[in-house]
Amino acid sequence: MDFSLLLVVAVAATGVIWLADRLWWRPARLARLAAVSAEAQGEVDEATRGKLLKEPWPVDYARSFFPVLLVVLVVRSFLVEPFQIPSGSMRPTLEVGDFILVNKFAYGLRLPVVHTEIVDLGEPERGDVMVFRFPEEPSVNFIKRVVGLPGDRIRYEGKQLYVNGEAVPKSLLEEGPAEAPRERLLEERLGEVAHLIYNNPQDPGPQVRELVVPEGHYFTLGDNRDHSNDSRYWGFVPEENIVGRAFAVWMHWDGGLPSFTSVRRIQ
Repeated sequence: MDFSLLLVVAVAATGVIWLADRLWWRPARLARLAAVSAEAQGEVDEATRGKLLKEPWPVDYARSFFPVLLVVLVVRSFLVEPFQIPSGSMRPTLEVGDFILVNKFAYGLRLPVVHTEIVDLGEPERGDVMVFRFPEEPSVNFIKRVVGLPGDRIRYEGKQLYVNGEAVPKSLLEEGPAEAPRERLLEERLGEVAHLIYNNPQDPGPQVRELVVPEGHYFTLGDNRDHSNDSRYWGFVPEENIVGRAFAVWMHWDGGLPSFTSVRRIQ
């Protein structure tokens, strides 16, 4: 289900009904009231007046919901959109059940549904946690970390990421942490961005010989390196598939009571 499409349709439908009432139907109701008042020489009781001016239920609903839906559409399409993390591919940065906020204007303003960029405000940077529409199924949103920019040479071998021929620095923090006993917890540094990743020493994982990121595309990886369906499997993310930059976790909900103790910025 494309919620953006449903929201656009709802805004358009309620807006058209509201506008039609303002331009034609409401003036017609007032004209009928004026005609009845003239016939009764100005003596119209409240019951008759209310009946003549009563809005049809579609107009009543449209007047109530149109401004609310319009605000939601603008905020969700151009400012901030919430998402829920459905898988563990970004652990330990993001856990299953985390609710995140995505900056919709960090990489430019795009029209809802058609996703056409109308204002260029910036480009993804190496290390960003980016939400995008899955290239193989655009109705599905993915979240991964940007590791390769257009023109970059990317290689991933022996659990080591190389960018433009240089190994991306990483350091071991813990062997077999309690929350992931089969993993190694490491800190990786992509430029100025330091973030945590998991590596499983028992899983060889996919190997990627050096490739060049095409113009207008990006190479992404999940922080849970051996449990992530990312660019190592299906290739590059086209620029037109970008949704926005994830910047904060605002709630965690795993089926019980919602928790706000994990509110944090996303590194």
